[in-house]
Amino acid sequence: MSFDPVFTFGTIAAAAMIGVGITHALDRNSLEIPQRVAVGQLVMLRPGSFDHPQPGEFLKESRPVAAPIVQETIDAQLEIMKFQVSVSDYGRCVADGVCKLADARSKIGNVPVTGVSHIDAEAYATWLSASTGEAWRLPTDVEWAYAAGERFRADIDGGESDANNPARRWLAQYRTEAALARKPDPQPRAQGAFGTNSKGLADIAGNVWEWTSTCYSHVTIGSDGKRAASSIDNCGVHAVEGFHRTYMSNFIRDGKSGGCAVGTPPDNLGFRLVRDRPGLVQVALRRLGLS
Repeated sequence: MSFDPVFTFGTIAAAAMIGVGITHALDRNSLEIPQRVAVGQLVMLRPGSFDHPQPGEFLKESRPVAAPIVQETIDAQLEIMKFQVSVSDYGRCVADGVCKLADARSKIGNVPVTGVSHIDAEAYATWLSASTGEAWRLPTDVEWAYAAGERFRADIDGGESDANNPARRWLAQYRTEAALARKPDPQPRAQGAFGTNSKGLADIAGNVWEWTSTCYSHVTIGSDGKRAASSIDNCGVHAVEGFHRTYMSNFIRDGKSGGCAVGTPPDNLGFRLVRDRPGLVQVALRRLGLS
């Protein structure tokens, strides 16, 4: 097979320029990407770093302590649904026999689907991936927090435990939650009812909490300040994001029914998805038939 370096490298350079052009066109803080009707709108976020309180429970010398704050980095453009998955979106998966009927069966199509468990959300992501030929998944806790921007709120934390007075930490948690003045708001509203955040996502921290792919962690911090080997990741429980971060068992569909909620339980459980895709240069090469 002959090898034409001028044609090959010239073509690859052209593909790279296409990739650069695409990158330039998308190099904004956020951009709504129109998709097929079954998917809805996406928001694209460019890479960045931010300080993030870690999810889970943290103990030092057998006493609860505040979650460490770590600088996290989103190192690739993040494509995430602008809206939570709607009743009509989820209904297509039910109609195909893949998803189970949601517990909360609103008949209004543009309302977020609620009454769904982590298991249900994963089933929908699998169905959507198969239906579109693209890779869809739940966001991680870090990705969700990055997309939530100014509306992100971590766990309701009471600070470090006092060995002489354990109730002090519980009272601190109670006061923090009371100061938020959140009232029960069980009725899901039409998409967009809670407005958009600075990054273009709708209904962040409204009355629908969202499942993530991050497992609950029970972390023991050693004397050296690092995670001890005795720490445990429990993937039967996942982080749920909304008005504040909490944790729920995977099979729970109604946050008020139990699980592992911290603070006042969520009014509703729903979700939105992230789309993974190949790099922009790879897309350009594929369009030219080179990959």
